[in-house]
Amino acid sequence: MFSEIRAVFTRRFLLQNTALEIFMANRTSVMFNFPDQPTVKKVVYSLPCVGVGTSYGLPQARRISLASPRQLFKSSNMTQRWQRREISNFEYLMFLNTIAGRTYNDLNQYPVFPWVLTNYESEELDLTVPSNFRDLSKPIGALNPKRAVFYADRYESWDEETPPCHYTTHYSTAASTLHWLVRIEPFTTFFLNANGNKFDHPNRTFSGIARSWRHCQRDTADVKELIPEFYYLPEMFVNNNGYCLGDRDDGVPVCDVELPAWAKKPEDFVRINRMALESEFVSCQLHQWIDLIFGYKQRGPEAARALNVFHHLTYEGSVNLDSLASDPPMREATEAQIQSVGQTPSQLLIEPHPPRSSAMHLCFLPQSPLMFKDQMQQDVIMVLKFPSNSPVTHVAANTLPHLTLPAVVTITCSRLFAVNRWHNTVGLRGAPGYSLEQAHHLPIEMDSLIANNSGTNKRQITDLVDQSIQINTQCFVVTADNRYILVCGFWDKSFRVYSSDTGKLTQIVFGHWDVVTCLARSESYIGGDCYIVSGSRDATLLLWYWSGRHHIIGDNPNNSDYPAPRAVLTGHDYEVVCVSVCAELGIVISGAKEGPCLVHTITGDLLRALEGPDSCVLPRLISVSSEGHCIIYYDRGQFCNFSINGKLLAQMEINDSTRAILLSSDGQNLVTGGDSGVVEVWQACDFKQLYVYPGCDAGIRAMDLSHDQRTLITGMASGSIVAFNIDFNRWHFEHQNRY
Repeated sequence: MFSEIRAVFTRRFLLQNTALEIFMANRTSVMFNFPDQPTVKKVVYSLPCVGVGTSYGLPQARRISLASPRQLFKSSNMTQRWQRREISNFEYLMFLNTIAGRTYNDLNQYPVFPWVLTNYESEELDLTVPSNFRDLSKPIGALNPKRAVFYADRYESWDEETPPCHYTTHYSTAASTLHWLVRIEPFTTFFLNANGNKFDHPNRTFSGIARSWRHCQRDTADVKELIPEFYYLPEMFVNNNGYCLGDRDDGVPVCDVELPAWAKKPEDFVRINRMALESEFVSCQLHQWIDLIFGYKQRGPEAARALNVFHHLTYEGSVNLDSLASDPPMREATEAQIQSVGQTPSQLLIEPHPPRSSAMHLCFLPQSPLMFKDQMQQDVIMVLKFPSNSPVTHVAANTLPHLTLPAVVTITCSRLFAVNRWHNTVGLRGAPGYSLEQAHHLPIEMDSLIANNSGTNKRQITDLVDQSIQINTQCFVVTADNRYILVCGFWDKSFRVYSSDTGKLTQIVFGHWDVVTCLARSESYIGGDCYIVSGSRDATLLLWYWSGRHHIIGDNPNNSDYPAPRAVLTGHDYEVVCVSVCAELGIVISGAKEGPCLVHTITGDLLRALEGPDSCVLPRLISVSSEGHCIIYYDRGQFCNFSINGKLLAQMEINDSTRAILLSSDGQNLVTGGDSGVVEVWQACDFKQLYVYPGCDAGIRAMDLSHDQRTLITGMASGSIVAFNIDFNRWHFEHQNRY
């Protein structure tokens, strides 16, 4: 469907600018190769005008889809966002790869990521020791001085007719991608197809991370860099399908990939490797690696000086296949050669890439995500007591500064809601020379209609909820702009949309065969579009599309009475009691009253059930992060952490009856609160406790984090809200440098 298209990129295929890659709303993409460039242009003008999507700060125009990689790099705001540390090193490298033409849809142009660690031997790894990190200013081939001499000599004494090069192999080829991913489909099948239906000789098969690192330091034919999966996909290291990969010469059978001693399991390796990628050492040097792969040291005299020249056929513009049209055998031979020697990404810049701002420098900028709070800073910023004593059962902190109304929306058990204005004072707290007098207003200001009891009719949802429904935080969703509240639990099997400005009912949505018991919303795209999921006593879930433009469920304002769900999610046998949806990963995770938890795609396919231990059968709360961490809270204090692929990574039992859980935006920290009135912070990967806040005098019913992850707001059973200072960075540094 054209309406599902989110981004259109022009691409190269075999170094010719004749391809297109189209990205869809369901998180898939398709690449097409056309006969020539004019056809590509025609196709772009026939497709919806979406540009390259909304992520890179570029207008959604067809000229952007047709722009060169260099133009995209220059016009985008991503470099500034990376320098200011608003996006991670991983996200920035993914951006550079994407605009430079690297794609998961062409093994010859797979995304390139750097090796960042050098220590794969020791029992523990200290990420504060510089010698554990690779020098990112040099290509893989130049890291070992002895081998660098060999390459320099080859270049100087080149006597063939083709242009000279340091390396006859490349850091990224279809063969190297398949080498890394040989244990997982569809790559196993691709590998076998390319190699006469046989696996490689066991000595050459990817069998150990330390071994591969040594190899690409010593072997003159191996200068492989990594692929992004090394930073997020533990499954690639496990021979889950039980392939017979043979025995190495030393008699050892090749099975799972041998991990460094400092990683006990593949998940540890991926997590620690990712932390190394995001570390200060890498942040300070990454621009130099970008210069080599995407920048001014990629070709020409600078590349020669940096020992970074590859086979001439790996570069854009080195060959025009159309000029060989009259000589088919020659054209075929050239294509085959391009397929085997690899392809260098498009060059994005011809001057040095700017460095990332240092963490210390950023600490003193307002709104910096890195500022550590002073140890002495108070845990509690403020308490706001509403006139009504009804428990605050839902809290939504949509506090982004660009919103018309940044606010913390609260909803009580009696369905009285409040739109409490948010003041962005956080950037100042704890900054040097800052005094309390300057905090003339606290971050949250009570809704005036509630405070002076004047307009509560504009704040009360009066429609009757089904008698049997227990009102909890999952009965409500607030849209990302704070303008609408969605409520479920009505006797007529609907859920309803209300304006938070007037309290008026704006839409009634039918679709279930029994009472709707829970709602969830995905993160929002620019424009406020998002997914809404409703779960019901009829044991199904429905996935809906919220239109940020029309402020309704569904795309069509003329048919807002009967919107159709995007997907029906089946597989449960009991009433659905909790659900979470992630648009980034394209998944919905839901729990039924008697269990189990199921994972569906947003197109409605059932992927798997998440099987916890025997004590974990009655799921009650679910939180999922875009990194693929899924935390489930079960009845009687049981917690489980699952990977998105269904592996149980950790579990714990606590003796509080938990009512609210949430994950920090990077998925690394879990915050919990319940009847005991104590907020606790845990490391999500292993449930190590990081911090316990002083107890409150009432139970916690709901929680949310401000957009900058620096304020936690809890809804209390006593009818108040409490705002806490929270600092994931500090705990992260106190607890994590050595593994």
